[in-house]
Amino acid sequence: MYKVMAVNAGSSSLKYKLYEMPEEKVLCSGNCERIGHEDGIFGLKYGDKKVREILPILDHAKGVELVIDALIKYGIIESLEEIKCVGHRVVQGGKYFSKSAEFNEDTEKKVTELIPLDPLHAPAHLTGFHAFKEALPHADAIAVFDTAYHQSMEPEDYVYPIPYEMSEKYDCRRYGAHGTSHNYLADKAIADYFGGKAEGTRIITCHIGSGSSLAAIKDGKCVATSMGLTPLGGVMMGTRTGDLDPSVMDYLCTCTGKSVDEMYDIFNKKSGFLGVSGVSNDTRDVEEAANQGNERAKLAIKLFARTVANFIAQYYVRLGGADMIIFSAGIGENSDTFRAAILKNVEEALGLSVDYEANKGIHGTQGLISKKDSKIMVSVIPTDEEVMIARDCYKKIQGVL
Repeated sequence: MYKVMAVNAGSSSLKYKLYEMPEEKVLCSGNCERIGHEDGIFGLKYGDKKVREILPILDHAKGVELVIDALIKYGIIESLEEIKCVGHRVVQGGKYFSKSAEFNEDTEKKVTELIPLDPLHAPAHLTGFHAFKEALPHADAIAVFDTAYHQSMEPEDYVYPIPYEMSEKYDCRRYGAHGTSHNYLADKAIADYFGGKAEGTRIITCHIGSGSSLAAIKDGKCVATSMGLTPLGGVMMGTRTGDLDPSVMDYLCTCTGKSVDEMYDIFNKKSGFLGVSGVSNDTRDVEEAANQGNERAKLAIKLFARTVANFIAQYYVRLGGADMIIFSAGIGENSDTFRAAILKNVEEALGLSVDYEANKGIHGTQGLISKKDSKIMVSVIPTDEEVMIARDCYKKIQGVL
């Protein structure tokens, strides 16, 4: 048995989960929130107990210190030497990584090079890596990339129709995101619904939450995904536009007098559900407003459902059909309203027979929401990116990563 730590360092947060492997038993989990503030929040769950403290967490190093101290303080481990590997979620692996990798000097250099593609997350990932390396110098460290799973795409699925020399010189292409989640969902579906055989399967995964992306998966490998060069592309999201006519940027900059940087910030942080509804980036708030008759909230829901449905239809064609559509992440796992709105856009064209009563009963649990006569199975599967990180940590320990 080995203990491994799965870490997700954000710009102002540090999520963590400690596993016992290969049993995949969760020993504890938690989050350091509001890093950089005097009123930071430290959270820990272990067994049936919860710890929550409000205290200064001025940087990620302090957050890591709190995590490490709590593991000993609450008897979750007896010695730090028990932790054999720390796996770090890294959003952008660029063209360099098609699988998880040892977090060594070369990996650090490449992640640093990729900061322009992910200025929000990459610096935090590097900070988290250094903080844990200092606290646990004996432990192996690996980087698990959100983009790695999408590296199996063919050039015609990731190359942009810009001057080719720009694609080559600047590595400007579709990278996608949420790959660890899409990988988990495909593996879980293949294991639970297709007898463990990936060959011949055609799966469309819908990771829809505050950030959303879809993937077309054939024989267990990604062939297409909706996010692009950055997580701004694809479907409409909580605060992000998703795909736009490129001329919208130039037109709105001309109309408003705002700079490209200012408009890019609006596209990333003030658009999507927030921008269309004028209510919130949280779909629960938007749904409540729509139920109260707010027309812009209703439009936001319809717009989101249509954009997701459009990608489902596109990927049905890309795969030459489909055997399963999977819903996951915050919206996909918990909102029967949004699942129904999306499916009603495609059910006739794709020959779906949806059990809308079963759909109403699934919130955060796994289950089928299609009927037996449906041409395509439709399921809800809660995602688990952390366990994928833990599995790769175990592979590193075993020397097979």
